[in-house]
Order: sequence, then C-alpha cells, then structure tokens
Amino acid sequence: MFIIWGISMPIISMFFGIAIKVFYREHNPPHFHAYYHGHEAIFNIRTGELIEGKFPLKACKIIKEWSLEHQDELINIWDLAQNGKPLFRIPGADQ
Repeated sequence: MFIIWGISMPIISMFFGIAIKVFYREHNPPHFHAYYHGHEAIFNIRTGELIEGKFPLKACKIIKEWSLEHQDELINIWDLAQNGKPLFRIPGADQ
C-alpha cells in the first residue's frame, strides 16, 4: 500500500508492469489510476476509457479490456474505497 499526501492508495492489480490503484474517498465518476514506466493516467471504470493523463496506446487497450472484464469487481472496490473499507486484489490481465 502506498501513502501519498496522507491518502492511502493500495495496488489492486498488477500486470505487464502496469500498477492499478484506487484512492480512498475519491471524486466521481468511478475510476482507477494506472501507472506504467513513468506514465500516469485515470481510467473510467464503467467504460474502460482513459479520462485523464497520457498512456501508451497498447497499454490503454490492455487496461480497457481488463477493466471491462473485471468491471463488477472494480465497482465493488470503488464502493469499498468510498466508504473507507479494506480493498481486495483483482487478478491481472497476465494471469
């Protein structure tokens, strides 16, 4: 788990060098943060689309496919994070 500016941000999944994290008590729309080789971006949970930041195209495609496959789990994690509850890990796209 990482602590950034006093906010807890656990890694919920890791695949192909991409770390997926969710902040506690974040703003809408439901989203997750992705980190990969110095790139940072925010992706919409409901659509899998990049909504902020820059990310390599191939990694975006992998993240979108993964997020749509795990959308129910991501929504559950989002709800848990909004309520300050412990989060769980989601298998990566490479598992």
